[in-house]
Amino acid sequence: MLEKENNFWQKLAAGNKPFFVLAPMADVTDYAQRQMLAKYGKPEVIYTEFVSADGLVSEKGRAVFLKELRFGENERPIVAQIFGSKPENIKKAVAIIAELGFDGVDLNMGCPDKAVIKQGAGSALIRTPALARELIRAAKEGAGKMPVSVKTRIGFSKNEMETWLPEILAEKPAALTVHLRTKKEMSEVPAHWEMAPKIVAMAKEASVVIIGNGDVASLADGKEKAKKSGMDGIMVGRGIFGNPWFFNEEIDIKNISLAEKFRVAIEHAKFFEKELSSQHIKGYHVMKKHFKAYVSEFEGAKELRAKLMETEKVSEAEIILKEYLKNL
Repeated sequence: MLEKENNFWQKLAAGNKPFFVLAPMADVTDYAQRQMLAKYGKPEVIYTEFVSADGLVSEKGRAVFLKELRFGENERPIVAQIFGSKPENIKKAVAIIAELGFDGVDLNMGCPDKAVIKQGAGSALIRTPALARELIRAAKEGAGKMPVSVKTRIGFSKNEMETWLPEILAEKPAALTVHLRTKKEMSEVPAHWEMAPKIVAMAKEASVVIIGNGDVASLADGKEKAKKSGMDGIMVGRGIFGNPWFFNEEIDIKNISLAEKFRVAIEHAKFFEKELSSQHIKGYHVMKKHFKAYVSEFEGAKELRAKLMETEKVSEAEIILKEYLKNL
């Protein structure tokens, strides 16, 4: 068992609740996005994008995945998320993550991506609980004093939380995040927050820190959901799109001017270009996802987004955004 002083999850759960966590999202929560959050509105815990355990331990893939695991000291506590279905590779990958100086490692047992499921990883593990438990044990062997957490869903094709979640909780992860939908539901239905109190009771009985995820629209909404359910923490994913101020208690995005939004969008894009696209880690097309989010919910946004989608570099996008502001 990890000593409490080595487990930041226990400290968070013992403090002011709920604490807030940045969800791991592929091609979203990269180094540039996380740095914007660290500057403008940092949550209590930050997750990386998920990386393949198999890739991280292979000679061919290691260099690529190590670049994706880059983080700054201003992001702590930071958790690396990995996926995989081979216990030995999970153990080795977690050991590498510990050496890199991460504060924690999270096992992805909820990803609905077909390519991940085909490997027997992500949400596929809901159908193989014995393997899921073996992976948690393997991760703990590789982790040393670093806490191992798990992120999953309430089920694969249907609600299986009463049979699935006890399997995970029996392995005593340092924390468990539950996305309150099934794999089949994806994000097409509202998250089942009505199920949260029962999940909290299960986690408390196992003495595991519990985090809820799904449809959190704002900090106030997250606090209300935590109050009603008893969750220790709240994880936020899509809410941070175009909104690096999401976790900032002092700022309401509704009060941020277009000029300020565009200034931060350009700052984000320039950082992305310098640290990721120029290093051939991510292509410029990834940054366009963020432009779509920054440029929304105002008159002329649709036309402006269309122009930005045609750009091929940040300097072109900067000219378009500045021109728009001039003509307001």
